[in-house]
Amino acid sequence: MPNDLASRLEPIVAEAVQAAGFDLDSFEVQQAGRRQLVKVVVDGDDGVGLDEVASVSRAVSAALDENEHVLASAYTLEVTSPGLDRPLTQRRHWRRAKFRLVKVTPAEGAAFIGRVGHAGEKAARVLVDGEIRDVGYASVAKAVIEIEFKQPPAEDLKLLENDAAALTGGTQSAATTEPKEEPK
Repeated sequence: MPNDLASRLEPIVAEAVQAAGFDLDSFEVQQAGRRQLVKVVVDGDDGVGLDEVASVSRAVSAALDENEHVLASAYTLEVTSPGLDRPLTQRRHWRRAKFRLVKVTPAEGAAFIGRVGHAGEKAARVLVDGEIRDVGYASVAKAVIEIEFKQPPAEDLKLLENDAAALTGGTQSAATTEPKEEPK
């Protein structure tokens, strides 16, 4: 029953999370005594702060209340952001980990630590021991962010920035270009 309930609730929750400007990272419904426990993990390009978690929680709660016929029981809502130990399993996870140190365990071969650069469609560029290599998402068994207590070396960041610029043709992102005025 909870899995069937989760599949009916997920689009409702996903829409509320997306309307609040975030991505639904994971969603789960569990039976907790007489209540349902609805667990929602949200993420965003700039992370998720406590105020944003509270805002998303209110939005999801309102959406669930509007669709109480689907839930049909009392529930406890738990909204959180992903922890640092969340595995990088999707392209957006790699994109959001840009310039972060990650431990990569490939499906074949030895684990390694590298700094994430550009996240492409099928692979991320990772700086490992001074060399940039493509790490195909499909070839990764597990990848997690490593906690750092100091700033990353400036030369590593510059290398990754130059690599990304070379890959994308040095184009500016839409957010940094000025809009052109329409002639009147």
